[in-house]
Formats: sequence, C-alpha cells, structure tokens
Amino acid sequence: MEEEVDHEEEVDHEEEQDVNSVLAQEFTELAHILSCESPGVIMKLCNMVPSSAQGHMDQLDLTSASAVKLERVTAMLEYFRTADAVLCRNFLQTLCILSENMPMHLESRLMSVAGHPRLTSVAGHPRLTSVAEHPRLTSVAGHPTDGFESCSPSPPDENLPSQPSEQQATKRPRIDGFESCSPSPPDENLPSQPSEQQATKRPRIDHWGQYNAAARSGLKRRWDRLSASLVREVQLEDVWVRQINRAKERPDQTPGPGGRGGRTPGSDYGYMEAKVTLESFLQSCAGRVTVLLGQAGSGKTLLMSCLGQQWAQGLGPIPSSYLFVLLEFRQLNLVSHPLSLSELLFQYYLPPQGGDDEKSAVLDYLLSNPEQSCWMLDGYDEFNNKISRIETQENRESLDPERLLPIAELISGLLTRQILPGCTLLVTCRARDVFDLDGMADNMGELLGWERYEVKQYVESYFQVKGHGTDTTFGNQAVDLLLSSQHLLAMSYFPALCNICCVCVEQLLQGRREEEREQQKEEELRGTKETRADRQVGEERTAQSGGRGGEDRRGGSRGGSSGGEGSEDITGGGANGGRGRGEALHSAPSSPPQLPPSLTQVYLTVLGAFLSRGRATDYKLKTTAPPQSSVCLPDLGRYQSEVCELSRLAWMGLEDSRILFKEQEVPLDVLEFSTRAGLLTQVELRYEDGLLGNAYCFVHLTLQEFLAALRIMTSDDVTPAQLKKRFNLKTRWTTKSVPKTVFTDSVHLYVCGLASPDCAPALIQLASGSGSSEAQKWVQRRQTLVLRLLKKLCVSNSLTGPKVLQLCHCVQETQDSQLAREVVGTRPIFELRNIRLLPSDIDALAFVVGSVGDVGVGLDFGACSMELECLDVLPSCRYIHYLTFRGRKYDDQFAGKLSTVLPKLQTLKKLEYTGASLTDVGAASLAKALQTCPNITEINLSDNSLTYRGIRDVVEIVTKRPGLASLTLSQKSKSLEAVSYLIKKMTSCVNIQHVCIDGMKEIKVTFYQNSDINGRKKSGPTVSLLNESWTKVQMKSLTQLLSCCPALSVLEMTGGQLKMDTLRTLVDFLPKLNITERIIVNDSGLSLEGLVVLTSVLRTCPAVVALNVRLQSPDQVSVVFSGDADQPRQEISRKLCLRCCSLLPADLGRVLRSLGPSPDFTILDLSSNSLGNKGLMKLLNVLSQLSNIQEINASDNDINMEGVVMLADAFSSHHNLTEVHRDGRRDQVILKFCPDKSDEEQLKTFRLTCSSLPSDMTKLYRKLAKCGAPLELDLSHNTLKDHLIKVLLKFLPKITSLERLNVSHCNMSTDGALTLVSCLIDNQRVESVKLRSQGESVIQFGKVKVKQVSCRLTQFTLSSENVERLTGILEQCPQLSDLDLSSNYLRDEGVRYFVNFLPRLQIIRSFNLSDNSLSQQGALEVASTLCTYDNVSDVKVSLGAEERCLICFQQDGSSEKALSVRDCSLEPDHLIRLVEILSECPTLTKLELSNNQLQLDDLQDLWRSLNSLPSLHRLDIEESWMTSQAAVRLVCQCLDLNSNIHTIRVHRTTLHMSLSTGPTSVSGDSTIPAPSVLTEKIGLVDCAVEGRHLAAMSSSIRRCPLLTELDLSQNSLGKEGAEFLCSILPSLPHLTTLSLGSKEMCADVVVQLAEALLHSTDLQHLNLSGHVIRDGGAEILARTLQKLPCLRSLDFSRCCGWTATGGLKLVRAVTQCVRLEGLRLDSVPLDEDSMVCLAQGLRKADCLRRLSLNTAASVMGLSEMEGILDLLAALEGLQQLEEIELEGWRISDRGVDVLTRLLPLWTGLRMIRLSNNSISDQSGEKLLQALRSCNQLEELHLSGNSLKDLTAATMAMVLPSVTHLTVLDISENNLGTEGSASLSRALVYMKNLTKLNLTSIGSSELCAVAASLTHCPLIQDVSLGWNGCGDDVAVELAKVLPCCQRLTRLDLESNSISEVGAEALVTALQSCPALQVIRLWRNKIFDSEALRLQRKDRRLNFLST
Repeated sequence: MEEEVDHEEEVDHEEEQDVNSVLAQEFTELAHILSCESPGVIMKLCNMVPSSAQGHMDQLDLTSASAVKLERVTAMLEYFRTADAVLCRNFLQTLCILSENMPMHLESRLMSVAGHPRLTSVAGHPRLTSVAEHPRLTSVAGHPTDGFESCSPSPPDENLPSQPSEQQATKRPRIDGFESCSPSPPDENLPSQPSEQQATKRPRIDHWGQYNAAARSGLKRRWDRLSASLVREVQLEDVWVRQINRAKERPDQTPGPGGRGGRTPGSDYGYMEAKVTLESFLQSCAGRVTVLLGQAGSGKTLLMSCLGQQWAQGLGPIPSSYLFVLLEFRQLNLVSHPLSLSELLFQYYLPPQGGDDEKSAVLDYLLSNPEQSCWMLDGYDEFNNKISRIETQENRESLDPERLLPIAELISGLLTRQILPGCTLLVTCRARDVFDLDGMADNMGELLGWERYEVKQYVESYFQVKGHGTDTTFGNQAVDLLLSSQHLLAMSYFPALCNICCVCVEQLLQGRREEEREQQKEEELRGTKETRADRQVGEERTAQSGGRGGEDRRGGSRGGSSGGEGSEDITGGGANGGRGRGEALHSAPSSPPQLPPSLTQVYLTVLGAFLSRGRATDYKLKTTAPPQSSVCLPDLGRYQSEVCELSRLAWMGLEDSRILFKEQEVPLDVLEFSTRAGLLTQVELRYEDGLLGNAYCFVHLTLQEFLAALRIMTSDDVTPAQLKKRFNLKTRWTTKSVPKTVFTDSVHLYVCGLASPDCAPALIQLASGSGSSEAQKWVQRRQTLVLRLLKKLCVSNSLTGPKVLQLCHCVQETQDSQLAREVVGTRPIFELRNIRLLPSDIDALAFVVGSVGDVGVGLDFGACSMELECLDVLPSCRYIHYLTFRGRKYDDQFAGKLSTVLPKLQTLKKLEYTGASLTDVGAASLAKALQTCPNITEINLSDNSLTYRGIRDVVEIVTKRPGLASLTLSQKSKSLEAVSYLIKKMTSCVNIQHVCIDGMKEIKVTFYQNSDINGRKKSGPTVSLLNESWTKVQMKSLTQLLSCCPALSVLEMTGGQLKMDTLRTLVDFLPKLNITERIIVNDSGLSLEGLVVLTSVLRTCPAVVALNVRLQSPDQVSVVFSGDADQPRQEISRKLCLRCCSLLPADLGRVLRSLGPSPDFTILDLSSNSLGNKGLMKLLNVLSQLSNIQEINASDNDINMEGVVMLADAFSSHHNLTEVHRDGRRDQVILKFCPDKSDEEQLKTFRLTCSSLPSDMTKLYRKLAKCGAPLELDLSHNTLKDHLIKVLLKFLPKITSLERLNVSHCNMSTDGALTLVSCLIDNQRVESVKLRSQGESVIQFGKVKVKQVSCRLTQFTLSSENVERLTGILEQCPQLSDLDLSSNYLRDEGVRYFVNFLPRLQIIRSFNLSDNSLSQQGALEVASTLCTYDNVSDVKVSLGAEERCLICFQQDGSSEKALSVRDCSLEPDHLIRLVEILSECPTLTKLELSNNQLQLDDLQDLWRSLNSLPSLHRLDIEESWMTSQAAVRLVCQCLDLNSNIHTIRVHRTTLHMSLSTGPTSVSGDSTIPAPSVLTEKIGLVDCAVEGRHLAAMSSSIRRCPLLTELDLSQNSLGKEGAEFLCSILPSLPHLTTLSLGSKEMCADVVVQLAEALLHSTDLQHLNLSGHVIRDGGAEILARTLQKLPCLRSLDFSRCCGWTATGGLKLVRAVTQCVRLEGLRLDSVPLDEDSMVCLAQGLRKADCLRRLSLNTAASVMGLSEMEGILDLLAALEGLQQLEEIELEGWRISDRGVDVLTRLLPLWTGLRMIRLSNNSISDQSGEKLLQALRSCNQLEELHLSGNSLKDLTAATMAMVLPSVTHLTVLDISENNLGTEGSASLSRALVYMKNLTKLNLTSIGSSELCAVAASLTHCPLIQDVSLGWNGCGDDVAVELAKVLPCCQRLTRLDLESNSISEVGAEALVTALQSCPALQVIRLWRNKIFDSEALRLQRKDRRLNFLST
C-alpha cells in the first residue's frame, strides 16, 4: 500500500507537468524517430493536424528523400508543441501507439504526461481522451520515470476495447526478435480500436515493472545487511576516481563547486592524471562499457552494492528506469555448463516471481530495449577464466541471446556488444587484469585510496563505534600510533585494510594497557608510596604531550571510499564490526606500545587480535602484551589446532586459486570459531538450481595469503619445491603475459617476514604447540632456506626496477641488515621507472639504503607517480649520494615539497630534476634548499620550462655553494639576456670553469674545484654558445662583453649562421679578445668569401697560431691562439688548414694575398681541394716567400705524374725541402721542410709510393740526379716491371747522392729482382741488398767504395736458371759479409748447387739457406761442409716446424767446429752418413743432436765413432725416451763405452757430456784400479728416476773412483735410493758434492742418508732441499753434520716436518759448521728460539759468502721488530759476503736502515735479492745510495716492492758506477713515466747487462727504455710485459733488435700492441738469428692476425705459456 501511495503521488506530480513543454524537450529525438517511420504512420499523424494549419505539408511527398520527410515531421511537431494541451495529449497517445521505433524510456515519459487514450469524437474525428479522465484507470495509468515501481496490473475495464488492432499486435514482436523493420502498408483510416493495441503493451510493461521492483527490493536487502556493520556511511561524492586515457594524458576534469557532487578535490600532489568523483565518472557511462579498477581492499564490491541501493531509491548516477543487474564473478565461477542470457539473468541474479509469462515478458522487453539495462559485473580479478573477444569471419555479428554459451563467452558477448547492444556495463577488477579487457572498454578509471585525514576520521569513528567514545585519549593514541607506522599507514589508505589496521592498533593498545595494569598491581603489592592521584596527573601529562602531527597532511591525490573488497562484509561484522565483544575499554595506556617493524609482524598482531575475539565465554581473561624482542601470540597455544586448520584451508585455496570455501569444507568447530573471531565471513551464493547457499571467505585476501605463508613455514606438507615455486618477485608493470590470479601475490613477502628471528617463537609454537626442539630445528631449516633463496635474489644483477623494489620489501620484512648490504652491493644505483610509489616503498628503500654506511647509493625515479608523503619518508634513506627525478609528473609543487626535504639529505652529492614541469618558482626553491647540502657537487635541472629570470635566480644562488662541480639548466625560450648574464657572472664568480648555452635546449655551468682554482692561470674558463644565429649588432655586443671578461680558454659558437657582416665584426674584434686556446665556429655556413676574410686573422692578430677550416659537411672552423704571451714570436708554430674547401687555383691566389707578402705560418694544409697541377705550380712558386714553412699538405688535389716531376724539380732546387711524399693510392702529397739545416747535414727523402708508374721515368730521375744532398728514394708499394728496373739500374750511378733505395712491397718478377742484385757489380757504393718478395726490400749505398757487402734474397721461387744467374752475379761481387737465400724453395738440388759453389763465393760471416724444403739428405749435404771446407766453423740444420739451415764461417782463425742437427728424423742410412761426416771432421769440438728419433742402439754406434775425435769435448743429445730407467741405462752404457767422459748428466730428457782431452788409459795412476774411468761428475736431475732404478748404476759408479760430484736431485729416491747411496758412498773417497734435493715427502729417507754420509767425511757441499725431516732425523742429521769437518755449503730449502725441539737441534748443528761458505734455508719453518740460535751462529760465521733465507720470515710468521731486525743485525760480521737473498721478508723502512748500514761493509757483494718486501720509495733511494760501495755487484733484484720515480732517479745516478751489473729486476713496482725515463738514462751505461725485467712497472711509455737497449750489447733477456705498451714501443724495439745480437728472449705479453707493432717486430726478427722467442700473449691482436704473423716467423708466441 505504501508503494501505491508513493506511486500515485508520482503520477499526480507528472500530470502537473505541461504536456507541451515535455514535447518541446523531446522535440529533437522525436523528429529523428519519426523520420525513420513508414510513410503511412507519418501520414496518419499528419492527418491529426487541422487542414487550416497544414499549409504546405500536403505538398511534401513522403516517398521522396529523407530530408523531405524530416521537414514534414518537423512542421507537424512544431504545430503540436504550441497547440492546445488536449490536442497535444491526443497526439502523443496516438504517436506512442503507432510508432514502431520509439524507445521504451521515451514512450514511458510521453505516456505519463499524456495518459491512456480514450476514443471520443472531435470535429468528426475520433478523439483520444486522457486516462486521467477515466476513474477506473487512475491507479495504473502513471508510469513514473523511476522504472515501473508498481508491480500489479489493474483489472480490465469493460469500456476499453478488448481486442488490439492487427497493426499493434505485430508491432513489438518484429522489433523484439531483431527482425526486419520494414514499413507497414499505409492505412487510410485511423485505428478504430486503439485500446486493443495498448492492451498488448501493458502486460509486458507491467511484468518489467514487477521485475524491477523485485530487483530494488533485493538490492535494498543486500545493502541493509552490509550497512548494518559499517563504521560510517558511504558517500559516493567522497569517492574519487582517476580517469585513465589509454591514448594520452587528459587535463584535470575535477568538477568545480557548481558541478555534481559539490566538492573540489585537493591539489594533485603525486601525478597529473584527471580526477573526478565516482558520480561524475559514471554519468557518462550510459550505453557504454566502463571498467573501474582498484586495488584489493579499495572497496569495489561495496561500492557496487551501494550503487545498487542508490538505484533502488531512485538516486545515484544510474537512472531508475534501468534494470540494475549486479553479478559477481566469484558467483559465476560456479557455472559449469553453457547457458543463455535468460538463464544467466533468472538463475544467477533474480528469478522472476510471475512464472514463465513474466520471464518471457521481461526478456522480450530487455531484448527490445537493451539500453534500459545496466549490468554491474563485479570482481573480474576473481574470475577463473579469461575473457576474449568473439569475432566472426568478416564483421562482428549479434549473438542469439537464447544460444547456450560458456560463461566466459557469454560475458565476452556482453562486453563486445554482440549481446544486448546499447546496454550499460560496469566491470570492476584489479589493474593487473585490465589487459584482458583491452579494446572492449569505452571508459576506464581507477579508484583512489583514502587521504590521510580520511584515515584519521575512520580510525576515530572505529574506536567510537567500539565503545571508546567516552575516552578520547584512547582514540587519539590509536590515531597517533597508526600514523607513525609506514606499514600501518600504507595499508590504511584502503578501507578494508584500514579496518584490519584498527584491529592491530586496538590489540597493541589493549596489550599495553594490560601490561600497565599488571605493573600497577605489582607496585601496589610492593607497597609503593605513589598515590593514585599522582599517577593520574602523570597519565594526563603523558596524554597531553602525545603529538598528532601530520594528521592534516595529505598523502597524495586520494578519493574517498568506505567499502572494501574480498567479502560482502568488509568493514563491519566479524573482524571489522567487532561484534561479540561485550566489554568496552575504559582507559588508554599511559605510554604507547612498540609498533611491529614489518608487515608480517603486523599481520601476526592482527591474528592475535582475531584470536582474542574468538573467546566465547572467557573474554575477560588476561591479555598478555607481546614481548619487545619477538612476536609472541598468547592465544596461539590455546587455538593452535584452529589456526593450523585455517592455514591449511588458506594454503589449499592458494593452490587452487580459490577464495570461497563451501560450508562442508570447513570443520564445524573451526567454522564456529572463525566466524566468531571474524577471520571468516559468510557469503550468499546462488547455485545452478537457483537455490541460495552459504560459502565462506577470509576477511581479506591478504589475510588468507598470510595464513598460507604460516602454513609454508610451519608444516612439512609444503615441500621446499612448493616454497620455491611461490618464492618469486612480482613486477608492478602490468603486461598481458602476467598469469591471472585472484590473489595479491604477497605470499613471498610474508614468507620473508616469517623468516625473521623475531617470528621464530610464534612459528615454533604453531608448528608443535609445545615448542619442542624438533619443531625448533625444523623451523630454523625452513627459515634458512628462505634466507638462502632471498640472498640469491639479492646478488642478482638482472632484476628490473619493480622487482628490485619488491626485493627491498622482502629484505625489510626479514629485518636482516646483511641481506640489505648484499642488495646495495650489487646495484649502487636503484633505477625505478614508470611505477607508482607509496611511502611504504620509500620506507623499504630506506631500510636497504641505510645498511651501506658512508659508501652511498643513488635513487633514480623515472616517471614514477609518487605521493608527496613519499618525500617525507625520503630523509630516512641515509647515505644518498645521487638523487634523480625524471618525468613531467614532477612540477613546482613537487619541487617545493622536495625543497623542504633536501636539507635533511646531508650526504647528497648529485641532484637531477630533468624532463619535468619545473618553472622559475620551483627551480628557485630547489636552489635555496641545495645551499644547505654541504656535499652537493652536481645539479641538473635540464629539460624544464625556465625563463631568464629563473636561470638568473638559480645561478645567483647556486654559485655561492662551495664545492659545486656542475649546474645544468634549460630555458623555455631563446634569450640573449641569459647569455649576457652568465658571461658577466664569470667576471665576478672566479670558480666558474665552463658555460655552455645550447640555443633553447640546455645551459650547463661547470665550476672549478678547490684544487683546480690555482690551475686557472694555465687554463681559463670556456664559453660555448651553440645553435645561435647572430646579427651584426648582437655580435658587436657579444664581442664587447667578451673583451671585458677575464681570459677565456675556449669560445665556441657552433651551429650559428655567420653572415659576412657578422663575420667581419668578429674578425675585427679578435685582437681585443683575451682568449688563450681557441675559437670554434663549426656548422656556421661559412662561404668562400668568408674564408678569405677569416684567413686574414693570421696577419692581423699576432696571438692566432692556427686557423682550421673545413667547408664540407660537417663544417668545421676553429681559430687557435698561442695562450702564452711571453713566448717569442719566432718560436711559435703557426698553421693554416684549409681542407675540403673546394679551392681552385684562383682561390688559392686570393688566400695567399690575404696573408700578406711574407706569410709566417709553419704548416699549410690544402688537402681535399681542386688545385690540380696549376694550383701546385702556383704553390711551388711562392715557396721562397714561406721562410718558416715546415710542412705543406696538398693531398687529394688531382695531381698527376706531371705534378710529381714538378715536385722533383722543387725538391732538388730548394735546399730546405727535405721530404716529398706522393702516395697514389690515397692521392697524398706532403712536403716537409727543415730550414735550419744545410744540404750536407740533412737526409732528403723522395717517396713515390702506391702509384701507377709511367713507362718513362727518365724525367723524374734526371730531376733527382740534380739533388746534391744525401737522398733516399722510396718507390715502395709499386709495380716494378723489368724494363723499369733496368732504367732505374741505369740511373743509379748517376744519382750520386743516393744513400738508400726502398723498393719494399713492390710487385716485381724474379728476373727483376736478380737485375737489382746485379747492382752489387755495377755500383761500387752498394753496401747491402735486401730483397724480399712482397716484403721489405732495401738497397743501401755508401758514400765511397765499399769493401764488404751483404746480400739477402728471400721468398722468391728460384729456378735452376735463376740459381745459375745468381751465382754468376755473386761470384763477381766483392767480399760478402752475409748471404741469405732463405725461403726460395731451392730444395736439395738448389742447395747442393750452392754448397758446391761455396768455394767461389767470398763469404765472411754466414750463409743462410733456411726454409728451402730440404730433406734429410739435403740437410746432411749442408752438414758435410764442416769437413769439406776449412773455413766453415759452425753448421746448424733443423727440419722441424721452423726449418733452419745456417753455415757460419771462421772469424778469429780458430779451428774449432760445431755441428747441430735437430728434428731431422734420421734413418739408419742417414745415421751412417752422419758418422762418416763426423769421422772426416777431426777438429769437431761440439756436437748437438736433438729430437732426431735416435734409439739407444743407434747411439752405441755413435759412441764408437766419437772415440776417433780427440778434439770433441762437448756432446748434447736430446730424445724424449731419455727418462727414468732408460736414463740410468744410458749413463751406464756411456761410461762403459767411453772412458774419456769427464762429466755426464741427464737433465729431464737431455744428455749432456763433456769429454776429457787427456789419454783414454788410466793405468798410469797406481791408485786407480783398472779398468776405471776418469769421470768426475755424474748427474740424473729431474728425469723421473726412482730408487729401484739406481741399483743398475752401482757397478758403473764404482768404476769412477775420481768422482767428486753426484747429483740425484728432483727425483723420487725413497728407501731404495737411500740404500743405494749407503752402498756406494764408501767407494767414493774423492766425493765432495752431493745433491739430493727431493720431490717426495718420505720422512725415513733422511735417517738412512745421514748414516750414509758418515762414510764421506770429505764432503764439502750437501743439498738436502725439499725433504721431510722428523725430530729423529733432525737429531741424527745434526750429529752427522758435526762429523763433516770439510763442509762448505748446505742447502735445507723447503725442508719441514720437525718440531721446535728438532729444528733447534738442527740449526745449532748448522751454526757449528764454522767453515760454511754457503747456506740456503729458503722457506724453512723456524720458531723464535731457532731464529735466535741462527742469529748467534751467523755472528761467528766468518767464512760465509752466500746466504739465502728467502720467504723464511713469512713462513715463521715473525714480526719485524721481533725477528727480522735481529737477524739482519747479526749479518754485520759477514765481511766476505758475496750473495744474500732475503725475498719475502716484509722488510720495511727500519729493515732498510739496517741494510744501508751493512752494505758498505760488503764490498765484495755480487748478488742481492730483496724482492717481495715492503720497501718504500724513500727507502729504495737510501738502498741505492748504499749500493755505491758494492762495485762488484752483478745481480740486483728488487721486484714486488713500492718503488717509484724517486728510486728510479737514484738508479740513474748510482747504477752507472756499478759497472759489473748483469741482471736488473725491478718488476712489479710503480715507477711511472718519470721513473721509466730515469731508468732509460741509467741503461745507457750498463754495458754488461744480460737480463732486464721491467714487468708491470706502471708505465706504458717505455720508448726511451727500448731505445737505450742499443747501449747494452750483451743483453740476452728483456721483459716489458703487463705495462700497456703500444705500437710505439714495439716499433722502437724493432729498431733496436738488430743491435742486440745476443738477445734470446723478449717478453711483451699483456700490452696494447696491435698488428702494426707486431709486423715491425717480424721485420726486425730477420736480423736477429739468436732471438728464440717474442712473447705477445694478451695484446690487441686478433687470432687470425696472430696466426698470419706466426706463419711469417714462428718465434712469435701468442700463447699464455
């Protein structure tokens, strides 16, 4: 009844409206609708117009164009708009009946004002009477605009027609079924029974109204249930939405005070997107698809219910005429089968009450009027499926609404308008799932969270509702507590989470209150004297002192919403409403509780609060406060099983992606407890059968995730693999590839938080219930696993910005500072891009950043939306060095807020605020704030919108900041005022170093640092004015301004167009400008005329020293100044460079005239012009005027051979023209002059390279023949044909001044090369001919006739005819010093020819036939020259990888001969031939056979033949099989076969023998038994001999009674070897030297050896290095040493194994050997007592000459004061010391002081090793000074110290006096450039130096060192590696190597040598036959190049070994 009354009131209200005004309001829409109707309908309506008023309407043809129909319809509507109200009503009633296309909302509105029709008669026509005039229809006539509120139709009226017309009966079905809407045939008569048509429409409308009413009722009930538990009401005008425009940013659309909602939001602090209220946002959603985004907990679900309640009341943005359909996706998850639209609506939303008739009518109406429905689809993020578009083959077609479709396709059909096109759809979801809806949404917005003040209001309301309204102190403390925690505050911005935070705060305050009550009781029990009144006063003071600061500060741009997401009851009952709690808190605690430090601990506290609410009957039980050190839940033990079950349920939901749980899935007791506690909330679901059922979900998604994390950390049901699967960082960048999930992806955060030690007690309690040790261990293992996974992420350097931020949150949750340091250690700068940041994010960063200490980190925010509150948190990020903000989001307001924070960042060094929306105001505020940052060095405000005023203000403020290094700004518009201001500022501000103004782009100012200000005198400030176009007036003003400035170093004006008048102005003012370095005017559009004007500056401005101009793109123009006003003018080198200027010969004349009559420039560059031969002639004609010229570059000017002849003429006639270089390939022409030297002093060079030589070169040669100065002719890199060579050979005698002819890399034939060799005969001045095919080829000439010549002809393929011709030429030559015919493919025949021809060749030194493809026979043929020719002294043949064949001739008349045969793989017949050769050479003294595959049997024949060679005294044989037992057998056989062996020694795989030259018989000595041998030395060293092998030598050694030395070192002797020695030592009475250095670690050997040594009392030298000596062995050995009176040297290096007692005994025995001359104790471990004993013994060792204690101090571990100094002092009495080695002693300054006192005493010192110590540069100087007295010093080793240039300078003074020095090692020091230069000066005087080690000396400039090696003729080994040397050093070494003929090894590894330097070394190797290897590993040479170079010479080594 109440609804009917309201309905009648609405009907009356509508009837009061003016029907004409309604028609006027709907005029436009009606005209559009009627123009689409059939002509018959329009005609019937027009007939209602009286004929008197029709006018011209009758004349309009309705079948013509649509414009005609529209005109007639408009005229008709215009008439009824002003007609009588009754006529107007009748017209509208008829219109509603006849119209086919009228929308229902419009029809309802028209019928409501017109009433139902009644047939009457007016003027002969039936009249439609308003239904208002019929009393029986009043109750049902009105259809209000709110959507058919009345649901029951009125009874039929007998006065109304019962049958509808045929036309009306067919009208709607055609439309409802989407059938063709073709017009009906015209009807001449009006409907006779309109009431029948109306009767058909009424039932459908009535059913629609009934369904709407039922929907309203249901939505009201839903809202009543939800709102009953709300803390405060929901106001839609307080809900703010950020509109999202996916195409581009839109301006702020926030409504003003007059707009809907009546509220203007606060300023947008964090971002610039548009904000509107939710009502405003939804006003434009009619008929569109709208997507509303929001985070979990932002209130989307509650807002949808609120909108439904508003619609039900006829309020809100959704019109009440619409059908409001609210569907939840979590409900739709239950749909398992396909369904139709009607099933979706009637089964899962609202079943109809009227049966199938109502269902059919509602569906028909819905399909006919889809625009009358609004569909709310809530929670798409909870949908288990993904929505995708449904596309047809061509275009999207409508889907049949009755078609059965899967639920996802049905929803997709709605969204893509294939179903119900025109309906309104609103979809809510989280932002990460928006990509699924991409392209479907017309509107998109995002719900904004609360602002800070709204959080405060909610918290206050919460505690008022909870019963704390009477105690405001409690609420105030709660507000202060919540606002002071970043974790709580960040959660509170979202309504649902804010409620959870209130629960947490309430729990904390209550716990603190209970704690204080307990303390109070304890005080009362102790009889405290404090009265209750005093305590109350104290509590009041405490409450008054509690601050509530910041409560009015906004947290960013946030809207208002009071709802949440995750359940229907978000902020109310259960967890949020607090029902079930009967006791109100009456008082607040006096002091605030401790806040949880992490989000995880917040949720632990919340869990405790919920558990306390779960108490049913014992609510008043005592609540215990959590302890301060860890999180402990008092109720966890009580409800351990319930929590475990809930965690299991949460984990199951997490695994199955479910948030709803059916009632039967939760145990009844757990369900009862959880709902009572508020952990679970009830949700009503409608199942597929239409019945309602209950389901349950956790109060919020995050709580479910937290409980799941508890399950992970406390239950072994979750495996480590499952944990790892959940443990991954989430990105905030939303992409389509992100997998869809219903959860917030926070599990990993909670897992990390639970890994904190503070959470361990709670976890243990939950895991066991009793805290057992097993549970504790299990929890610790799980926590360790989590921390290990997290650490792996911390050290990863591949994480994106969002993931790094997530990592910081995870680390913060653990509260582990070590992990935080790991994060910062991997990434010194945190780069965050395009993400929205909250204060909690900055708080997480602060935790991580705060762990680094003073190291400092950087924060880079790029286009990140940031709340202003984030800046309040920023100071907590201590140690920020680098801070960057990039993006237009950052404006003046943001800068203003930042300026309040910057003073707190005391460690800030660099600030960037770029690409932002900064204006003058914001920049000034930042500048003022930066004044208080003491460490700021860089400020960058580029790409902003600053004007001149802003620039001026910033510069004025910032330049006062000391320590500033750079300032970068940008100007909004081009302004010369800024230029003027900055230049003037340079005058007053002395610390400005550089000012750069780039047009409208950027202004950058750099400043001198304190250490550089003094250097400003040398280099002044610079000014760059880029991309400015200057007028004459502006240029004049600028130059006047610059003339008043202090000296500038550089002025740059690149990019500006200089016109002629502007250029002249600049040139005129140049003499007045004080510029020290240069003016740069690149890209200035300089013309040729301007070029001529500019060149005059060389004449008018004396300070200009160079002008560089290039007029081809890119244009380059620079004017260079001398910078030194005191330098004499004649000493200044001046340069004119006019490259690429398109100069013609005439233009060259203009340029030369502008320079004056006597140009004084020294360098002229005219390259890349168009001068040609004419221009060249003009240039050569003025050479006489160029008195100071040094170089002219005329390259790339089209100069041909005619011009070359001109150059040759000038070359011969001008004495100062010293070099002409013409390179045809690069079109290069360069002339060099030397005006200060005469013809006789200067070598002149004429180079004609890479040119196409003409057939006639006579003109050129004639011109060159006129040259009287020493001449070098370079024709390299050409093609020399045979006739050209003949012409050249003809002119060579005529060019009398020629000293060098270079034909390197020329393409010539072999005959041509032989022709050139013939110059040895034709020209008696030829000194050497070196020709190499396609390589270096040079002919050297002397000034007079030479006596000896050298010839080198290599890499040619010489045929037999060539060989004959060559021998004929060589036969006629004078004496040949060297002849090199290597690499000519001579083979055996050619070599044999030369060997036979050898007597006719007058060769003095060597004949090289290497690399000629010899066989073994050919090699032996060469070897036979030893016996064939008496003057042959040495033959070396090798057929290995590097084939070598060298014949050397006697030099000093000696008859000794040597033969070396290597790698020849000799067969038996070859060996026979070799024996024959040896037998025919009686004077052979040395024989070397290496790797010839000779076996032991082969060697026996060789031994026998050697007996016939009395002069042979040295034999070396190397074969791979000479090891182990074979080596022993070999020695025995040698001793058996030859009794003349003096020394025999096998070292590794090489046999070394020296033979005695005495008689073979030994019978003359009666003391020696026969048969015996004279062998005195036997050695088997490092050849894998074992003790068991030595027994075979016993008889052989016994036959050597004269044996004095036995060396068995570096083998594994063992016990058997010791026994062997015991057996033979008694038979060796003359043995004086025994070396038994060991490779094994056997301790028993020394004991046996010590006993054996007792038989060798004459032993003088004993080596037992490397043995393990136990205490017993040490004692025995000590006794043995006392019985060896003749002992001279001992070696116990690397011995170990004894204790302190044994070591002391051994040292005492050593010191008692008073005759010792040599002692080695390297790396021997001795304790302090042994060291003292050794020092005492050394003081008595008067005979000691050699002492080695390398690394002994480091092994002993003694400090310098305790051991080293005492031992050094003990050396004072060693006057005869010759060698001392103290490497690795850590000797520092005090130790060097002791040495400097001792060195003058050691006058006979020959070697000192002090490597790897701690000698400083100053101590090194003292040490070198002390070495002056050691004039016999031969070796100096100082590597691995801290020597620098001071020590090197002292070397330059001291080492020249140490004339015997042979080895110098100063590697691994930091000598530097100056030190290396000093060392090079010292090397000049070191004539006896053989080895130089300069590895890693800290300087790459070693050219001087390389050059000084020419003064070291004996040098053999040089190491220059690891210095970064470049090609310059390699080239210098290539020049030096031919002078170092004894050099065998050169180490250049790990430098910067390229193939250029390596090529130079390869060339030099040809002159270095003794050089064996050049190491080039780790240089800048590609592998392919290395392989190519190694093919040229295999002595280049590119390997690491």
